[in-house]
Amino acid sequence: MGVIPRRRFAAVAVALAGVLVASSACGGSDDSQQADGPITLTVDVFGQFGYEKLYQEYMAANPNVKIVERGTGSNLDEYSPKLTQWLAAGKGAGDVVAIEEGVLVEYKANPQNFVNLLDHGAADLKGNFLEWKWNQALTADGKQLIGLGTDVGGMAMCYRTDLFAKAGLPTDREAVSKLWPTWAEYIATGEKFKAANTGASFLDAATNTFNTIVLQTAGSGPGYHYYDTQNNLVVDSNPAVKEAYDITMDIVDSGLSGKFGAWSEEWVSAFKQAKFATIACPAWMTGVIEGNAGPDAKGKWDIARVPGNGGNWGGSFLAVPKQSKHQEEAVKLAKFLTSPQGHIGAFQAKGPLPSSPQALADPAITSSKNAYFSDAPVGQIFAEGAKTLKPVYMGPKNQAVRTEVENAVRTVELGQRNAEQGWQDAVANAKKAAAK
Repeated sequence: MGVIPRRRFAAVAVALAGVLVASSACGGSDDSQQADGPITLTVDVFGQFGYEKLYQEYMAANPNVKIVERGTGSNLDEYSPKLTQWLAAGKGAGDVVAIEEGVLVEYKANPQNFVNLLDHGAADLKGNFLEWKWNQALTADGKQLIGLGTDVGGMAMCYRTDLFAKAGLPTDREAVSKLWPTWAEYIATGEKFKAANTGASFLDAATNTFNTIVLQTAGSGPGYHYYDTQNNLVVDSNPAVKEAYDITMDIVDSGLSGKFGAWSEEWVSAFKQAKFATIACPAWMTGVIEGNAGPDAKGKWDIARVPGNGGNWGGSFLAVPKQSKHQEEAVKLAKFLTSPQGHIGAFQAKGPLPSSPQALADPAITSSKNAYFSDAPVGQIFAEGAKTLKPVYMGPKNQAVRTEVENAVRTVELGQRNAEQGWQDAVANAKKAAAK
């Protein structure tokens, strides 16, 4: 579920951040529980994983287990430092923890913090995951599996049909997709929208769009963006990064962004108030949009193809920290949540796209439509390209580096720096972040 991502950095971050922090002292399990009595398994997540019904199903089948989820809706930038702190302290983490793909490499550097799922029969489940997704969670020597894959972030573009109609643009998803086979044509469409003076901006924020484009250019090019596969920082030497930056600057220069800081309270309000017409939309974003825009916007959103060449934004894993006092039970729960049926249940609840081939081929996915998004055939839209997604390698300080690069994009968007100054800031601050 991405990268401020996953997947899944949801919009109610500010409201729920305090909940996550307040609960951190409680740890992953209750020390007062009797060894032969009911146990509580704590699951730490961020964003919207869609596990609520799955928890109920699991507890009904396992009456000796109570599941408590923490962090729903929280932002990855808040969640990951807290998880790192818990792991370093040896206490505080849940029995099952979500790890976003952008920070996975950092956690793989300290595999001793996690239960080796290969020691618990996980090897038998390899066929339940896309091969590259499975390999992402393996340590370099292939001897330890850190986590089991949840979702992948196949890309699309979500848009408001009511605002498109107001601007005199087509609203049918196929017609909209034909408006923007390239980012240049997306910009041209945005300029037409802007000229219509609807009172809304064409897109939410330049940072979200930049992240989509850089993952596209990296995926179709070298297969990495900020770090190469030898973990060398290559922000200033990888053409894929500069190409994405330049395209984003064209979008900014065209005045198409609403400048709503992604994941901020202002961003959440902009959904509710219909202040922008399009947003880069990995599969997991559909749940974020529905949660932020609210029930009144049902049927006013739809989903078209993303400009450019597909892409993948986000995706996560479930891991079991060594500090869990209920490791065996936690592994069983993680296996259940990441089973093909678990993937299907999460998709139906909140939209995260399965990383399970069986789930992707299941009629529950392939025939799935989303009523909130004008009955868009989300199963077809997102699942078609999932099996051919090209993962982008993310290095040891990916999240910190990404934050600095996107902060630089943001300063240009806000008019605080020009494009050249922004690029210089991106490179310099990325180097500082990588050196920490």
